[in-house]
Amino acid sequence: MKAFKTSLLLLASCLLCGGCGKTSGPSATDEKPQLHKDVPPHGGTPVALGDDYNLELVRDAESGTLSGYVLDDEMEEFMRSSSPVLTITATVNGEPRTLILAAVANSATGETVGDTSQFQGQADWIKTATSFEGTVQDITIRGSHFAEVKFNFPHGNDSK
Repeated sequence: MKAFKTSLLLLASCLLCGGCGKTSGPSATDEKPQLHKDVPPHGGTPVALGDDYNLELVRDAESGTLSGYVLDDEMEEFMRSSSPVLTITATVNGEPRTLILAAVANSATGETVGDTSQFQGQADWIKTATSFEGTVQDITIRGSHFAEVKFNFPHGNDSK
């Protein structure tokens, strides 16, 4: 009789809790899928180059350098460019400026000038220019040519 009462009590508990073995909270099918966010890997300014590529611009105020990293559309993979230089024209405090970013070779990755994902240039105005309107004059990535790509530094140009 005691075993019967214990079984009845257990059955009642399961029914009151909504069924045995069921956990509370959302199930895997109730969860919304997480949206992928395109985040520049170096914390820089993203400049969309068409639908397939991005250029991440990273400013080092202390040295007055601006580095550019060519990335895929989701900013996850580095993409090599055949361009030996990357020219950026900028308007800083109403004054026109030009900055040439040279292709950077990297023996660790096998990248060479003419086959690299990194560019870098130096100018004194980069030390103090925290914001400017810019244009990427031209760059070629895997046979695709991009010219006159406008952006704002530090906001970028992608409105996704």
